[in-house]
Amino acid sequence: MTVDFMSKALKEAKKAEAINEVPVGAIIVKDHKIIAAAHNMTENLKDPTAHAEIIAIKKACNYLGNWRLNGCELYVTLEPCPMCAGAIIQSRISKVYIGTFDPRLGACGSIVNLLQNRNLNSNVYIEWLYNGQCSSILEKFFKSKR
Repeated sequence: MTVDFMSKALKEAKKAEAINEVPVGAIIVKDHKIIAAAHNMTENLKDPTAHAEIIAIKKACNYLGNWRLNGCELYVTLEPCPMCAGAIIQSRISKVYIGTFDPRLGACGSIVNLLQNRNLNSNVYIEWLYNGQCSSILEKFFKSKR
């Protein structure tokens, strides 16, 4: 089941790539049903907070009519940054599945682990899926920029 949802997140990442955004996609699932899907929109919206995770969280909250996303799972192609990790904690998402690590801004274990931090009273379940497609789409995108 997790591979299915990650493939949907990867489709979102490809949408971002098609509009010259960093190719990151996110899906939020509740009771085995996708309730939100999003991709990065930072450049197009001229908004530094328009990351796939933030947009997906807003959509899921609207869908459920509640800011608390208890029992929801996030599937994201790239390890969330500190801003997105904070939003995950605040929204009460229960589980996060990550396609690939972010060695520069990773806030779920690569650089720092905000999601499982006693000082922040957070203990979000994290599972690393290490999806090669999630890594390669990012590598290809950044190589094209150099």
